[in-house]
Amino acid sequence: MSDTPKFTVIDRRKFKAEEEQEGAQSSAPEPVTPAEPKTGPAEPSAGPRLVVTESRHKAEHEPVVEEAPEPELPPAPTAQESQTQKIAYDASAQRLEELIRAQNPAVGPQPPVGFEHLVQQFYVSAMIQMGAGAQEGQRPRVDILGARTTIDLLGVLAEKTHGNLTEAEDRTLQTVLFEVRMAFMELTSMISLQGMQPPPPPPGKR
Repeated sequence: MSDTPKFTVIDRRKFKAEEEQEGAQSSAPEPVTPAEPKTGPAEPSAGPRLVVTESRHKAEHEPVVEEAPEPELPPAPTAQESQTQKIAYDASAQRLEELIRAQNPAVGPQPPVGFEHLVQQFYVSAMIQMGAGAQEGQRPRVDILGARTTIDLLGVLAEKTHGNLTEAEDRTLQTVLFEVRMAFMELTSMISLQGMQPPPPPPGKR
């Protein structure tokens, strides 16, 4: 038996190829298994969320309109209270009339107030507010806005009493309303021509 050692030739290329194959398998990413969809309600994520504040910002800057409370009216008097007050008022008016006649015996009893007196009162007020009744030589004082209010009150009276007046009462009201409206239109035309100045006093009689 020979003492000469034996040498075995090993092919290193085979081992190197096996090592590279094992390294590639270890470095390859593991397959990701898709998560199964949840059937329950989705939970809010912990990430940032978009908060819409436009409506809140608009509401904060919008003026708050508060409705004014309606004034509370006192309760209406009962029929008994109205009747008692009417009797007391008539007695007071009678005492006043007796005092006036005692100081002026020539003054007779005053006639009862009727619807025509109410219309006449509005008529006189409207004409005075439009400058009538000024003394001769004096500049008339015109309250054109007050005259318009008085004329409008006559119109309200005509509307509310329509169908509830006698023929004579309705004729009186319509005639007075026509006259004051005509006088108002003539006066406003004069004021417009004179540059919103009151009309001059009427010429005195000679």
